[in-house]
Formats: sequence, C-alpha cells, structure tokens
Amino acid sequence: MKLLSIAIPCYNSENYMRKCIDSLLVGGEDVEILIVDDGSTKDRTAEIADEYAAQFPTIIKAIHKENGGHGSAVNAGIENATGLYFKVVDSDDWVKEEAYVQILDKLRELAGGGKALDMLVCNYVYEKEGEKRKKVMSYRHILPKDEMFTWEDCHHFIKGHYILMHSVIFRTRLLKDNGIRLPEHTFYVDNLYVFEPLPFVKNMYYMDVNFYRYYIGREDQSVNESVMISRIDQQLKVNKLMIDYFVENKTKIMQDKRLYQYMRNYLEIIMTVSSVLLIRSGTEENLTKKKELWQYLKEKDKGLYFYMRHGIMGGAMNLPGKSGRKISVESYKLCQRIFKFN
Repeated sequence: MKLLSIAIPCYNSENYMRKCIDSLLVGGEDVEILIVDDGSTKDRTAEIADEYAAQFPTIIKAIHKENGGHGSAVNAGIENATGLYFKVVDSDDWVKEEAYVQILDKLRELAGGGKALDMLVCNYVYEKEGEKRKKVMSYRHILPKDEMFTWEDCHHFIKGHYILMHSVIFRTRLLKDNGIRLPEHTFYVDNLYVFEPLPFVKNMYYMDVNFYRYYIGREDQSVNESVMISRIDQQLKVNKLMIDYFVENKTKIMQDKRLYQYMRNYLEIIMTVSSVLLIRSGTEENLTKKKELWQYLKEKDKGLYFYMRHGIMGGAMNLPGKSGRKISVESYKLCQRIFKFN
C-alpha cells in the first residue's frame, strides 16, 4: 500500500501542471499521484497526464473523466486512492521539497503507531503574483506542535484563521467510510471538503513546516473577486449545503465543545463572505439573495441565526442604509485580507 495518495485536479492546466507534478515526484515510491483530467479540451492536459503516467507507471496514474468541476475531480481522486493518507494539490500550486520529505517521514512514523492519525495539518504559503514577501499561514499558536492531539487540546481559533484544503492531509479511509461527495459543476466546494469530515476526526497532528505553496494571480482564478461575484450562485449553494450539514449533524458536533465552536465560526465566515460579495455586486437582485440567505439560516436553526445575525460579522453584514454599506465594505476588506481575493 502507498503511504500517501495525492490527487491533482486538472482542467486545461497545460501551462502550469508540470511544475506541480514535478514537485510531488520527490516523494518517490511512497506516493501515488493521481492526475485527474477533468474533461480538458482546449490544450494538452490529457496528453501531459498520459506522458507522466507512462514515464512513472508505479507512481503516477492518469484519470480521464467528463468535465464535472473541481469537486467532481476530488471525488474521482478519493475513489481511486489506494494510499493510507490523502491530499489534494491544485494543478497551479506546488509543494516545498524539504517540508514534503519531513511530512512523509512523519506519516510513515505515525502509520506504525498505536493510534490512527485522522488528519495532519501543516502550514501553507500564499505565492501571490507580484509580491516579494510571502504570507505564511501557520497554526503554531492554535494547535499543539509535534504531538498527537484531539479537539480538546486545541487553542481558540481566531476569526478568519481556519484549516483549509491547502493545509490538510486526511486519512483516506475516513473520507471513504463517511461518504464525502462534493457537488459537481460547482466552485468553492473546498469549503465542504474541510468541513464535512471534521466530526469524524479524532486524532490530529500538526507540523510547523511551510509545505503547500498556494499560487494567486491568474485573472480567471476562482478566488478573483469579480469571478466570485459572477459565480455567486455557486458560492450560495455551498453556503447552504454547509448550513444543512451543520444543522443535520449538530448533535454529534456538539459532543465536542471545541469542534462545535470551530465549525460554527467557519460557517460564520462563509456567511460573511457570501453576504459581502452580494453587497459588493451592487444589484438589487443580489441584495434580495442576501436576505434570502439569512432567512434560509433562520428557518433551519433560529438559535444559530440569532447568534450569527447579532455577532460582529453578521451584524455588519445586515446594517441598513449608506452607513451600513460602509461598514460592510470595511468587513469586506477584512475578508479580502483573510481569503486573499484579487
């Protein structure tokens, strides 16, 4: 069995996928690299995937499928993964060699231990185009370092500091056993990927190494503000799915106080991002959608609605008039710093 399966969702990724794949090949035979060609038609993505699979047949597998979006490609990766652990690396990102080797060594060590590791967390770095100084997102003041721990051992997560897809490695069996299935033809499903498995995560480990390099700078990138506004219905779809999941699994989530606080706060920031984008678009139609989103939350869980509606972030999103809009814009700037919109 391979130690780590790495899925690379690719859609017309010819211009940058080689850098990503080459950075992952350093893992050698301990790693299974699944290049998921999500129905690419405009370039040589499919050919490049096959080329690598032919050159490294014991390490790389090329998976070709009809276009279904990022979530669909991640689903295909999970379905085909045979490794003990599972990681997603987007095709325009890459990993740092030294940290990568350290992580593989640690996974190998923990795999032979008495406790099953459910989730490993490490730092990620924003590789923003045109910025010389790289922003490192670490968890050193939140998570215990270099030891196995549970949710009870975590410190308080500040607003906007969350475990994202870039920073997490899951136990493959945990993902498969709990049937995570991301929506197809939908952007922003990475929020579901790092949300839905959490109630099943018991044992965690944090390594304070700068592993994942998250590239930001392409105009067509999904986190570009104008792109996010144009895809606002997909953002809202993910937001509502997160509300549904939290409410439906609330009893299980509430069994662990720290887990409950974390997931509630994560949902709150997603509500804020959705609201800000709807306000930022400036259309009456989208302002109506904002009201509908908050009404959706209220109908699902009144207690959760009142907690978020009257909190700092939710309150700022729902203030009336021009002054209210100004406060919302300032909240938007905060989200911009957190989520690195272009």
